[in-house]
Amino acid sequence: PSIQRPMIIPTRRRRRRRGLSLLAIVATSSSTPAVRSFVAPVSNSNSLPHEALSPSTTARPPPRRQRGLFAAPVPQGARTQKKKLKTFGRYLEIEMWKMNEIRGIEPVLQSVALACKQINKIVQRAMTDDLYGVAVDASGAPLVENVQGETQQKLDVVCNTIMLRAFCGTGSAICAIASEEEDEPRSCAEVMGDDAFKVGDYVAVFDPIDGSKNIDSSLPVGTIFGIYKHRNMDTAGDISSFLQDGNNMVAAGYCLYSATTVLVLTLGSGVDGFTIDPDKGEFFHTHRDIRIPSTGSIYSFNEANYNDFSEPVQEYLKSIKTPSAEVRPKARYVGALVADIHNILIQGGIYGYPSTRQDPDGKLRLLYEGCPMAMIIEQAGGAASTGYGRILDIAPTKGVHQRIPMFLGSIENVFELDQFHKYYGDSS
Repeated sequence: PSIQRPMIIPTRRRRRRRGLSLLAIVATSSSTPAVRSFVAPVSNSNSLPHEALSPSTTARPPPRRQRGLFAAPVPQGARTQKKKLKTFGRYLEIEMWKMNEIRGIEPVLQSVALACKQINKIVQRAMTDDLYGVAVDASGAPLVENVQGETQQKLDVVCNTIMLRAFCGTGSAICAIASEEEDEPRSCAEVMGDDAFKVGDYVAVFDPIDGSKNIDSSLPVGTIFGIYKHRNMDTAGDISSFLQDGNNMVAAGYCLYSATTVLVLTLGSGVDGFTIDPDKGEFFHTHRDIRIPSTGSIYSFNEANYNDFSEPVQEYLKSIKTPSAEVRPKARYVGALVADIHNILIQGGIYGYPSTRQDPDGKLRLLYEGCPMAMIIEQAGGAASTGYGRILDIAPTKGVHQRIPMFLGSIENVFELDQFHKYYGDSS
């Protein structure tokens, strides 16, 4: 018998918009092998078999295969969804409305958040943009050591410039700054090259990039800052405005550049944390009213210097590592103040950078490292001590780069260490 071939009838274009196939295969006879080989298999198990195709039946082509690493459908339970979080800008608007007396620093804090975003990008590009290593001058020779006796890294110079402009370039709030990378305090008029910036009600202190040597090993680094009320309104760069104890600080914070970029801030009424959303490039309020645990098992000391520590510190470290200790201690030390303090703030425990034989006054700077971190820790319910008293009670007497020993963390841990200083140490 003669074989009747299937008729191919093109559909109208308007039906294509509805998702129909370009060809409607109509078989007048489905009993022959030719028809069965021509009709495309139907992937839907509920569809009619090929032999049952009628002139009104349309065969759709199989779905296009998905390609790539994430071709498989994501299970319902594994799908991610953005949290509904408040932005950093909105948080500042509300807080400044409640604390009108410091409303003038709102644009400054907005500018600092922007500077942290910029530094975060620079840190991530440090290797590809050749920002690793020691800073050099135009001739290629290393720059001279700064006032700390430390050789400046390339990132130190770049990040210092960003922070200078962040504080001084935001209107009439900040009139002078003191930085770890600057030998002496500078007026904002000098920084910006315009006398219009010499007026302001506040002075700022900061460490632009703490732990910059960690960059070479892709370890966490950070930025620390604090804001004081300006004392001498007649002289913008007067050093007396910087030689205040930490109790006069109106705001303090730090930025941590690590697996996530976190901005932690206190305005004197608690501590809050903000995390950058890499998709939107904005800080969002992810840590509300941070409270440090009253006690913790983590201790963060550079025990390579153990033999150079004072007797009270040595005895304290011995005591927390004895088998009779109620809580098994955990040693965590990154080598960057911001990273170690953030770990203690979230997990609880104690961070210590004691004085040593080589550095009898300690290593960390009081004004732009000790006081900002002490304010944050105390506002979160912790304690900050030199071993013999509160860090925030100390007014600098040796200039803006004065050093001190520091112990910060959970209140019970720091109190216990202070007791060892009272028993073994010389409080004079």
